[in-house]
Amino acid sequence: MEVLVVGAIILFIFIYNGTINKNKFFIDNKEYLDYLRESDYNFLCFARYGDDVDPDILFSKRITHGVIVFFVVMVYFLSKNNGTDIIDSQFLLHMVISIVAGAGIFKIQYIKLSRYYKRHLHEIDLLLPYYLKSLEILIQHYTVPVALGKSISDAPDIFKPGLQRLVEKINAGDATVAPYMEFAQSYPVRDSMRMMRLLYRLSLGGSEGKQERILMFSRSISSLQAKARETKYKERLDKMESQTMKMLGVSGFGMIIVILVALAMVFTSL
Repeated sequence: MEVLVVGAIILFIFIYNGTINKNKFFIDNKEYLDYLRESDYNFLCFARYGDDVDPDILFSKRITHGVIVFFVVMVYFLSKNNGTDIIDSQFLLHMVISIVAGAGIFKIQYIKLSRYYKRHLHEIDLLLPYYLKSLEILIQHYTVPVALGKSISDAPDIFKPGLQRLVEKINAGDATVAPYMEFAQSYPVRDSMRMMRLLYRLSLGGSEGKQERILMFSRSISSLQAKARETKYKERLDKMESQTMKMLGVSGFGMIIVILVALAMVFTSL
């Protein structure tokens, strides 16, 4: 056991002072380590932290933290070993517990990113109609793929990773509805699937009939904007009603306290 502890300390020192290049290890084994990466991990990183983040660095940190926790838990169990054989049923149990602990730490960042994204779906639902309106203006002057590319810089940050993937697939030659549907599935909010289908249809064909298709697209956007305004208005009303009820509750409770105190004073004076 002492040998394992000393070995772990030496390994940490080598990694810390750069004798063992941790980054080179991840680069050399990226193909194998990517099997552990969730399919939507990069998208969630960009949605949470913006375009400047490097998902590869965050992913390597996840693996590092998981491995460290595995060794820490394993060394802890080995330190409790009472001199029995190392390879026995108890050792295997401790190995499983250590692996589960390391895997849990590895997964925790992904779980946090997923929860953050789900919490912001309501915000996405309110932002989507206004982004589509700005896109509609660009479509008046450009083709749909060009308009999508030009819209990225001014789009809400949370849409940028999905838009970049959409534009990259279109520019790579994918002329099917799949890239549009992937964007809609990345932002599964109200009418996102229908709007992306309309956008795809708008991208088909030439200038003939374009104005009619744009008009249909515009009407759908106006309907979405109206729903978004209604939602915002309802939320404001609910918030005002909640604050009013709290004020009334506090005022009523205060009046009851005053009345009880006054009654107590009357009874004590008798």
